[in-house]
Amino acid sequence: MKDLIEAAKAARARAHAPYSKFYVGAAVRDEQGRVFGGCNIENAAYPQGWCAEPSAISHLIMAGGRRVTEVAVMGNGDALCTPCGGCRQKLREFAAGDVKIHCCTETGVLIRTFTLDELLPASFGPENLS
Repeated sequence: MKDLIEAAKAARARAHAPYSKFYVGAAVRDEQGRVFGGCNIENAAYPQGWCAEPSAISHLIMAGGRRVTEVAVMGNGDALCTPCGGCRQKLREFAAGDVKIHCCTETGVLIRTFTLDELLPASFGPENLS
């Protein structure tokens, strides 16, 4: 898990958050064990920004990955920072309910680990469209 947390920390350092000053880093591990980081990117037209988790997922997809098998996320300070509702659903597209999401301080100290099912119970996913 250390490599995942370090990737999230490195991504957070690159976040573009000039308006909120709330810097978020995330990292996802794919089915091959590779780690991909992403950061939040704000925009002056507020709804046009995006979160760290989909940035990391995008890197995974661009590298040929198809499944998220583990996640780390961190925001500012020592407060608990979990993926927002939209990001939980985006993770659900590529991750099973038992995937672990590690929430860390900005320095990389683990605060708490959740499963995706704990954060997004009774979710709607790709199998609902089968």
